[in-house]
Amino acid sequence: MTQPKVLGYLIALVFLNLGFSSFAQNLTSSQIYHQLLRLKETKRVLYVAAHPDDENTRLIATLVNGEHAEVGYLSLTRGDGGQNLLGKQLGIELGQIRTQELLKARETDGGRQFFTRAMDFGYSKNPDETLQNWDKQKVLADVVWTVRKFRPDIMITRFNTIPGGNHGHHTTSAILAGEAFELASDPTAFPEQLQYVEPWQPKRLFWNTYNFGGDFEPEVGVKYAVFEVGEFNPLLGKTYSQIAADSRTMHKSQGFGATASIGEAKDHLEFLEGDSFEESAFEGISDRWGQISGGEDIKSLLDLAIKDFDFQNPVSNLDQLLKIRQALLNLDSKPRWVLEKTEHLEALIFAVLGLDMELTTNTELGYPGSEVKANLVFNNPSDVLISDISLDMLKSKYAAEIKSTLHNKPISIPVVFQLTEDAPLSQPYWLEQPVKNAIYDVRDQKMIGKPFQEMKVGGKLSFTLKGQSFTRAIPLMYKFNDQVDGEVQQPFTIVPKIDLEVSDENVFILPGKSPLVTISVNFRDKVEAGRLTFENLMETEYEILGETQLPGRKIFSVSFQLEQNQKKEITANYITDDGEKYDQIVHRISYQHIPNLTYFSPASINLIQEDWKISGDQIGYIMGAGDDVPSVLQSLGYPVIQLGESDFSLENLRQYPTIVVGIRAYNTNKALADNHEVLMEYVKQGGNLVVQYNVSRPLLSNELGPYRFDISRDRVTVEGSPFSADFDHPVLAGPNQIEKEDFEGWIQERGLYFVTNQAPEYSSPLSFQDPGEDPTHGSLIFAEYGEGTFTYTGISFFRELPAGVPGAIKLFINLIEQ
Repeated sequence: MTQPKVLGYLIALVFLNLGFSSFAQNLTSSQIYHQLLRLKETKRVLYVAAHPDDENTRLIATLVNGEHAEVGYLSLTRGDGGQNLLGKQLGIELGQIRTQELLKARETDGGRQFFTRAMDFGYSKNPDETLQNWDKQKVLADVVWTVRKFRPDIMITRFNTIPGGNHGHHTTSAILAGEAFELASDPTAFPEQLQYVEPWQPKRLFWNTYNFGGDFEPEVGVKYAVFEVGEFNPLLGKTYSQIAADSRTMHKSQGFGATASIGEAKDHLEFLEGDSFEESAFEGISDRWGQISGGEDIKSLLDLAIKDFDFQNPVSNLDQLLKIRQALLNLDSKPRWVLEKTEHLEALIFAVLGLDMELTTNTELGYPGSEVKANLVFNNPSDVLISDISLDMLKSKYAAEIKSTLHNKPISIPVVFQLTEDAPLSQPYWLEQPVKNAIYDVRDQKMIGKPFQEMKVGGKLSFTLKGQSFTRAIPLMYKFNDQVDGEVQQPFTIVPKIDLEVSDENVFILPGKSPLVTISVNFRDKVEAGRLTFENLMETEYEILGETQLPGRKIFSVSFQLEQNQKKEITANYITDDGEKYDQIVHRISYQHIPNLTYFSPASINLIQEDWKISGDQIGYIMGAGDDVPSVLQSLGYPVIQLGESDFSLENLRQYPTIVVGIRAYNTNKALADNHEVLMEYVKQGGNLVVQYNVSRPLLSNELGPYRFDISRDRVTVEGSPFSADFDHPVLAGPNQIEKEDFEGWIQERGLYFVTNQAPEYSSPLSFQDPGEDPTHGSLIFAEYGEGTFTYTGISFFRELPAGVPGAIKLFINLIEQ
């Protein structure tokens, strides 16, 4: 077999989320029949909200599986600004996790998923604040683009347009949906889109009214469309409430595991704009089959296939499905929805045959210029002959030696190819350019709205079935067997040939301390000679103290010294003797419920030179939902020991002058909640306990401190908000005097879930104030208890410390040093 030097990626063909995998033998006869009913139906619904987990999965499940409509969920953001119950990933990392969780949710309920370019910058209290951060015209353009491309018959918003009492992103999503409803049909609005799509006017706009406190009470004089969302679907063996609960449970990073309600339930859609109706939300909406020449004939063929469907021997339905496919291929007009229906039908054809098709390799990562060895397996368990099986990897064709297959005899085709030197890395498309003003910079109009690139690496699989030719995009997957989970498949991913690692993202240059930073240069091929340099740093500000070469890597030891107290962001570069520059860190994110995620960022380091006083005493850290605070504390010079459930004896705790409790620990850590009295005795005998924020529910214990306080939902969302401070208070006065300037340069927010109803024993030295609101005093409370001290804080140290915000770090040092 020759080894052609070809580009091993392909994104030309689109994968649709039709509620099942196109390459797996996982559909029962009843599920195939259910998909056939969906194939016949042409109505479309676009559901619009702001974040992952905002969508009403119960309504989506009903519309998809009961009404058989094509339903898309447009989330304005990827949830980048939220919290993470599973681990320490925040920001763009959390956005990738939540994107994949949304795809798992849509895989469960059968919907489709879209996004705008808006970045979730954190909680916002009103739409004015939201649109001060987002470029309204760009986000609105993306909503219009989605309407024009998806062409829904009705639109539904999750939220209303009334400001106040709701997340500003939520309200903004409803406002922009309403404006897009009006503008999508106007050819003068965003005309640059019209080279790819045509204007479109949805029939109606609704608001999915709700009452989180109980059953919804319809308002007199308001017109509603009502859907029964609790019914049982015998083809799927579940109620729509059960499907919805399974879908919502996919939002695991938010802790949204759901239990289905039992019995009847109704969802109300309040009519807002468009054509009026009497009873049904879909009243007067034309069947798309009747709008194209030959469409009525296809509809008749579908009716016959449904009427004569053979549940006991699904392959006997093949001839009728092939007849429908041929009729689709013969159409003179093939709008986008017809192409989607054709792909949907082809997936059903593969399902009735029970085809298994996979292109796999035994390695997960490749790099530009590397050779890839893979294997195509094609298995046809039916008695229907399939012939001329081949795989195109753009410029090369791989064909089976055996020309045809049937009766469960798999064909295996070895595939060997080489990635080109300029093969693009597997970077999520919205991260290819730096983020600007909370808007992702996506320069290819056709990519806007997509969850991810359709396929990282793959080819085109072709074969002939009963005289009809089929071509199908097939992704290259890394396949292996796990001792616990059995077969696992992950996307094959392209990473740099040379990448960097830094030992610390925040480097603190403190009095009398000059920390040594290690920078590892990793070679995926041979070690290449070169030199290490730094952008935004003078040669006098760093010194390379050593270079160690190990198999496949070079490790540099570097010290830094700035000319004055300051914060400076620098980027490490490795420049080979051939002049090639490498500056990327490869980030991997792995959770069992979603595919492995990979993205790349510059090898940046925050250099922070300050004259802070730090004891360097050992700290005990009790983890909660997961945060990156311990690594920052270690970089500051504190030895940090993580405490587990067996470490809560008083004798053990007393060795730590300070114990820090991680975020949401009283929501997630049962051992912590069970040992509250031991911790309070630790404080009473002279310990210093610092507890970071928890959400108000569910709490594993209502006792979080030595004296009573409650957790509210109060927060301050403007990172530069006004504040007042008692600078003489112990936590602000020493050992490092906190000053007004220390509250500058914060990111995303001041804090969240502040304290309320605290006992008089607590003092509160800080108050923050969002614009137009009264000051809040519950961001940080402090009390002496016995010989020790206790602090509870809702300040977002879990964001500020990893971001290297000097003033927040200085304040946290003071909390530790009490």
